[in-house]
Amino acid sequence: MAIRRRVDIGSGVEAVEVWRAATERVEVPKKVVATAVRYTLEELAVSAPGRSVEVRVPPFAAVQCVPGPQHTRGTPTNVVETDAQTWLALATGELTWQQAEASGALRSSGIRADLSPHLPLA
Repeated sequence: MAIRRRVDIGSGVEAVEVWRAATERVEVPKKVVATAVRYTLEELAVSAPGRSVEVRVPPFAAVQCVPGPQHTRGTPTNVVETDAQTWLALATGELTWQQAEASGALRSSGIRADLSPHLPLA
């Protein structure tokens, strides 16, 4: 099943580039960060299609991805949650999964929740 894109690919790439180029990332406009997060989460869902892991980047977006048993109701057994800055650093390869976990900025649960084979996104 193909994902329904909500972010225009060109706008998403541009938002990620703006975020990467910023020297003070906390000063990147919230709208740009939101677009970059949503776009990269959509890219993850395209590159790792499935519904066994829920990836949450509050308050911007959440997606389900990774092949395996499909989650349909209640709290998913495989959950990844992090903030926008950490997610974008993971998605762009500026931070490894292990570094994010060790810092406490990334919380994950479940046997399929390790997304390191799918990151960074191309």
